[in-house]
Amino acid sequence: MALSDRLHVIRVGTDAERALAIEVMGATYKQEKNWITRDEKLFPESELGKSGISWFVVLEGSRPVGTLRVLYDLPLDLYKEYGFKTLGGIDLDEFIRKNRIAEIGRFAVLPEYRKHMVVVGALMREASRETVERGYTHYVTDIFEGEAHSPYNFHTRVLGFKPVATHDTGELNCPNRRITMILDLLEAYERLRVQGGWLFRFFTEGWPAHVHERLEKLRPAGAGDAKTLEKRAPSGRVLPAAA
Repeated sequence: MALSDRLHVIRVGTDAERALAIEVMGATYKQEKNWITRDEKLFPESELGKSGISWFVVLEGSRPVGTLRVLYDLPLDLYKEYGFKTLGGIDLDEFIRKNRIAEIGRFAVLPEYRKHMVVVGALMREASRETVERGYTHYVTDIFEGEAHSPYNFHTRVLGFKPVATHDTGELNCPNRRITMILDLLEAYERLRVQGGWLFRFFTEGWPAHVHERLEKLRPAGAGDAKTLEKRAPSGRVLPAAA
C-alpha cells in the first residue's frame, strides 16, 4: 500500500489529539530546531477549541508524522512589531485589510517523512478545504531564509506562494531572516487545474462539490486561465540563501 493511502488527517478537537500535534512539534520545533523551548508554547492549551484557530495532524496509521496551524484572526498588532520590509513596492498592510487572509504556519514534519511530498500535501489539502469553506481567499506564511529544511522551493514552485516582504524578528527562536509569502488560493487552484496531472487530483481529493464551486465564484469576470489570475496576487522577488 502506498504511503498516500496510509495517511489520514484529523482536525484537532480534543486533548488527546492536541497531544499528537505536540508530539510532532516537540520532536521538530523543540528538540531538533530549538525554535521553541517551553512545552506549553508548542500548542497552547488556549488554542484548543477556538473558532479562529485550526490545527491539523497527519497520521500514518496511529503515528502522528506532521502538523500545521491556521489562524483565521490575524495577529495584526504582532505583525506591526515585525517591521516588514516589503518587496516590489507592495503595501502589505493594505493588502491584508482588503482581502480575507488566514495565516498558515507551524508546519512540522518528522525528519524521516520530509522527503515524501504527500505528507505536507495531505495537510494542505484538508487545511485549504476548510479555509475555502470559511470564505478566505489567501494564505500568508513565513519561512526562514537559509534554514536547513526550508520549504521555500516547495512553497513557491509547487504551491505557488509569492514572497512579498522580509523581517528579522518573529515568535520563534531562530536568527534567520523571515520571508513573508502570500498564496492566492484561487490562483493556486487554477494553476494546478490547468496543469492537470496527479497533483491537482491529490490536492483536491475528497473535496465536496461546494468547495470547487466557491472557488469558481472567486474568478474575476473575463479571467479564464491561470495566467490572467496571476495578476490578482502581489509578488516580490527575493533571493534566499541556499538551503
